[in-house]
Amino acid sequence: MTTSDRCRQQSGTTRLRSITSIDELASFYAEPPDGVRANMIYSADGAAAFDGRTGPLSSETDRELLRILRGFADVVLVGAATARTENYGPVQLSDAQHATRRRCGRFKPPPVAVISRTGELPTRLVSDPSQPPLLITSAETAARHDRTGDQRCGVLVAGERSVDVVTAVALLRHHGLSRVLCEGGPTLLDELVGADAVQEVCVTLAPKPAASAPVGHRQPPSPLALPATLRLEHALVHDDYLFLKYCR
Repeated sequence: MTTSDRCRQQSGTTRLRSITSIDELASFYAEPPDGVRANMIYSADGAAAFDGRTGPLSSETDRELLRILRGFADVVLVGAATARTENYGPVQLSDAQHATRRRCGRFKPPPVAVISRTGELPTRLVSDPSQPPLLITSAETAARHDRTGDQRCGVLVAGERSVDVVTAVALLRHHGLSRVLCEGGPTLLDELVGADAVQEVCVTLAPKPAASAPVGHRQPPSPLALPATLRLEHALVHDDYLFLKYCR
């Protein structure tokens, strides 16, 4: 019986249940899709950040969920602006997560892959030579990067003058990194959704109004003819936070 089957069996038609421990929370995410799993948080009034950062919306359980999802991933994919704003560094896993990954033949934490049109990465992200990040960029930027002689990261070229996200995901898969955890930001997520490249969406709904939700008419038009329909796998509640998982 899969996690999804257990959730439906225990929760009936609503699939809503309260959780009491981190281990219980982790069990609902232990089967990552072969493809892109997106993770995000929103305020109760629809904001993706407060004062430019997700931290004020988050909770300890939500931050622990982020670590849990990273433990199941082959690679963490993020946009450059988010990596800089959130001061990304190399992925840190618990001893238990390392042990689980070793049993599956994965002996290192997942690398962070940054989609960047400029090739600029946060200093903290390249601070550990044993965990180099991946830079996914255009051919023009990659050539400029090569000329600097900076070898602190791997470089993947996913387009000539701009980055094509479908090509980026295909390149990661080619390098054996098929279970992709996308942590945003909103622009990258929009591009992946618009390209029909997302298999699973994990949403944390924070019990906090933020008064900073984007105004719809200011956004670029969606490339989709109609919004796609997903299936609700679970709805979990902890400390008034709602943890949702939708699948294709």
